[in-house]
Amino acid sequence: MKLLYVEDEADIRTIAEFALEDEGFEIVFCESGEQALARAPDFQPEVILLDVMMPGMDGPTTLKNLRQIPGLQGTPIIFLTAKVQPDEIKGFIALGALAVIAKPFDPMTLADQIRSIIDAHG
Repeated sequence: MKLLYVEDEADIRTIAEFALEDEGFEIVFCESGEQALARAPDFQPEVILLDVMMPGMDGPTTLKNLRQIPGLQGTPIIFLTAKVQPDEIKGFIALGALAVIAKPFDPMTLADQIRSIIDAHG
């Protein structure tokens, strides 16, 4: 499964890479929303993991811009964030995210969480 992960924190990208590398994901990591917008059209991910709080372009703005790219209008987007109050989660879902995975996430279950979310909305 082709996965685009947008995360500004290098340590979190590294943990995610370890969590997902042997789980059947082909991953492109991006450090910013701007980088994601540049790389997503050629990569054509099947799912996008998106941090909410990033310098420059935040996650919700990145989501809106990704939806403007041909071929990505219906790509499942999952937010990974520490902002997991019920009203915050409702807001992210209203923006078009499939789900929210709380940070810090469990590297041992991240791949299964992603698959479960995709399967539930498939």
